[in-house]
Amino acid sequence: MRLNLVLSEALNGLRRNASMVISVILVTFISLTFVGAAALMQMQIGQMKNYWYDRAQVAIYMCTETDAAVDAACAAGAATDEQLADVKAQLKDETLSRYIQEYYFEDHEQAYKNFAKQFEGNEMTELVTPEQFNQTYWVNLKDPSQSAVLIEAFSDTPGVESVTDQRQYLDQIFSVLNIASYSAIGIASLMLIAAVLLIATTIRLSAFSRRKEIGIMRLVGASNRFIQTPFILEGVFSAVIGSILAGGAVVALVHFFVQGYLAPRLLFISFVDVGDSLLVVPLLVVIGILLAALSANFAIKRYLKI
Repeated sequence: MRLNLVLSEALNGLRRNASMVISVILVTFISLTFVGAAALMQMQIGQMKNYWYDRAQVAIYMCTETDAAVDAACAAGAATDEQLADVKAQLKDETLSRYIQEYYFEDHEQAYKNFAKQFEGNEMTELVTPEQFNQTYWVNLKDPSQSAVLIEAFSDTPGVESVTDQRQYLDQIFSVLNIASYSAIGIASLMLIAAVLLIATTIRLSAFSRRKEIGIMRLVGASNRFIQTPFILEGVFSAVIGSILAGGAVVALVHFFVQGYLAPRLLFISFVDVGDSLLVVPLLVVIGILLAALSANFAIKRYLKI
């Protein structure tokens, strides 16, 4: 097979169907950008889980006077010094201490200060008093998945309003992120289907415009592979350009938006970086090439009968 002749035929086909080729490039670009964004989002979720699950704490909230009116567990009123000391003693006891990495106590004043700092400038900070905030024991476990041990140990302890595993809040956040990721994959799938149909249509139009040349090739004994290859190359060439553009868009998104905008403002979150996005680029190119080659081959065999 003469490579120069095959490439020449492929370039002629691209030139004759320039508008369709541009459409294929754009659809492939958009669809693979969604694929790349979904992949990066899954990587981000994985990083956040590894980081936050290891740091998730169990909060032992002590009763306040406010809780006494609304919570049966605090019917006796605010937690007394003896009850606070009892909880501390249980945390130090060998039965529970083997599960605990560290713990610290947050009193009314410190809880109020943390609230005021978090909601600085909000009028709500002027409507509450330190006594309305629960005194809390914050516990870091050696294995965060064993939080049920603490919850069972303190759920019926006098003076304890509630025991909360922070991982339940993280699970809600990760669920929302997963839904966004799956939505991106769904949109990408629809766009990839559109790209496949466009590639097949482009091949059909290209073959129709060169039907005389194909007839002559058959008469002179050209093999099916020789006839098919230029059409496949047309689809692959368009898809590769779209894939490279999608890879560039993903890298730019991470560099300028994630690392350039989000990371400096959300210092407590470990974000994906440009290195992670570069790992996704080859995947997008491979998906684009396979998609184009398979759809072009299908179009040739199904519609062109060659």
